[in-house]
Amino acid sequence: MNSKFKFAAFAAIAMAGFGSQAMAQEFTFTFGHVLMEDTPNGKAARAFEKEVEEKSNGRIEINVIPAGGLGGDVDIIEQLQNDLVQIAIPPTATLGNFEPKLQVLDLPFILPSEEMMVKVLDGEVGRSILDTLDQHGMHGVNFWGAGFRNITNNVREITAVEDLAGIKMRTMQAPVILTQYNEWGANPTAMAFAEVYGGLQAGVVDGQENPIANIVAMKFYEVQKYMTLSSHAYHGYAAVMSENAWNSLPDDLRAVVVTAFDNARDLARQLTNEYEAEQLSKISSDIAVHRLTDAEKDAFIKGSFAVHKAFADVVTPELINSIYAVTGAGPK
Repeated sequence: MNSKFKFAAFAAIAMAGFGSQAMAQEFTFTFGHVLMEDTPNGKAARAFEKEVEEKSNGRIEINVIPAGGLGGDVDIIEQLQNDLVQIAIPPTATLGNFEPKLQVLDLPFILPSEEMMVKVLDGEVGRSILDTLDQHGMHGVNFWGAGFRNITNNVREITAVEDLAGIKMRTMQAPVILTQYNEWGANPTAMAFAEVYGGLQAGVVDGQENPIANIVAMKFYEVQKYMTLSSHAYHGYAAVMSENAWNSLPDDLRAVVVTAFDNARDLARQLTNEYEAEQLSKISSDIAVHRLTDAEKDAFIKGSFAVHKAFADVVTPELINSIYAVTGAGPK
């Protein structure tokens, strides 16, 4: 659909967001995302909605529109930039097409564990990354996420970088991820998420990467033989508000919104961990699951530094080194 028509179609939403002072609410914000309601982040979005409305004593109304009801992630980001949507949780990989520094979070093993992910994303480095969105009509509040991405395929068990040689891997349309699989010897192909199951089933691609929640939700395990729990990249979402929506809030309501964002982030992470443990046990009879040993993971990490180097000029060496300083996982 032509972008002008998209924006016109959502003009009514924008007017609702900032023309509602005559109503009981002082602010009415639309929260758009592409996730299903029953996913950890879908549930967290509803919890955010409830908390903001209750803690603001009805001064803020949140209208959550899930499951791609407003279009895909790129559509929602563009609507956010034009004040047609006020709140969103797009993937950091997609935001990297708007602000290149966001691509740092897709570098393989840049966040080597969940503990280090929390330290980086919830700390000063994470704040500096979110601040880069200010110049693009967005205010970044914090980072949500759907867990770490893992590798599945139909060719062979993956225990080392060399095992990926020649495997046709589906990826998101993200420069870092495409470069990563090229560097690892695979043949990456960008493909829309909704087309992946059919692509795997037909053999158009041999494998894919996703967090466990997505692998289960899309039933990829039905058309894949092997899964490696590589945890090579955090599938992060940036919780963002449109610049105008953020600037319109008085300090007391900003505090309500930020606290609700933080609580929803923590809930999403908790639900994700619980969901992954539960679902892994359920699908283990359908797909062979291999968890990388410490030695195998160390070898993968060493095999990833070339990708970090390739994108140093894009995301800046200073940003990469600031993450290494927190994680201690840079080149030795």
